[in-house]
Amino acid sequence: MVDVIKFKDVSFGYEDKSILENVNFNINQGDYIGIVGPNGCGKTTLLKLIINELNPTKGKIKILDKDTTTFSNWEKIGYVNQKSNSFSTSFPATVTEVVAMDLAPKIGLFKRIKKKHLEEVYKVLKLVGIYELKDKLIGSLSGGQQQKVFISRALMRNPKILILDEPTVGIDLNGQKEFYEILKRLNENLNLTIVIVSHDLFIVKEEVKKIAVLKNKNIKVIDNIDNDLTKSTLLDLFEI
Repeated sequence: MVDVIKFKDVSFGYEDKSILENVNFNINQGDYIGIVGPNGCGKTTLLKLIINELNPTKGKIKILDKDTTTFSNWEKIGYVNQKSNSFSTSFPATVTEVVAMDLAPKIGLFKRIKKKHLEEVYKVLKLVGIYELKDKLIGSLSGGQQQKVFISRALMRNPKILILDEPTVGIDLNGQKEFYEILKRLNENLNLTIVIVSHDLFIVKEEVKKIAVLKNKNIKVIDNIDNDLTKSTLLDLFEI
C-alpha cells in the first residue's frame, strides 16, 4: 500500500508540556480513518502537524511522500474545519459562488465565472448530491447543508486527501447520517483518502474503516473495527 501520510518518531510539545511522544503511524491511499480521543488529548495538534501549521520538535512527517516542511502541493489536500458551517444568514453569496471560490487561482479574484468553470462546479455539486442548492444563498442553509457545500469546495482541486476537523459539530443526527453517506461514497467511488478528526468515537466508529486513538501522548491504530474494537479495548483506550 502507498503511504499518503507518514509519521516517523514524531514528538511535539511546548516548553512546559509534552503533547505527542515518538508517534509512528501511516495513513494509506484510499483509507477512511477516524482520529479520535477525548478533548485535550492532542487531536488538534496532530492535525496542525499534518497540514504544517506546526512543526514537530522531533521526527519527520511526510505527506504524499514529501516532508511537510518542504511540501508545496497543498491543493492536493482538501480541508474542512468545524467552523465552516457558520455563515451569517445575510452573507450575500450563493452555493455556486462559494464553491467556485476555490477556482480563484484559475480564474482570478473578482472575475466572472465562465461557463467551463460553472460546469466544473456543477459536476462537484452533483457528485456531493446538492446540485439543487446551487442558487441558494449559503447563509440560508442549515449547518449540515453548509458542510456539504464546503466538502464540494474542498473537492474543486481534485485532492488526494480530504481532512475534516470535527465536521458534524452542531449538526443533528439525520444531517450527520447524510454527511457520512457522502464521505463513504467519495471514499469508495474516488478512492479518496479521508481523515476525520473527532471526539465522538461512538458515531465515527460506525462510519470509518479504521480508527487511530490518541492516548498517553501516542497513537494506537485499530485496522479492523469489527474484530479489534472490543469492550475490553474500549475500556483500556477510553477508560470507560
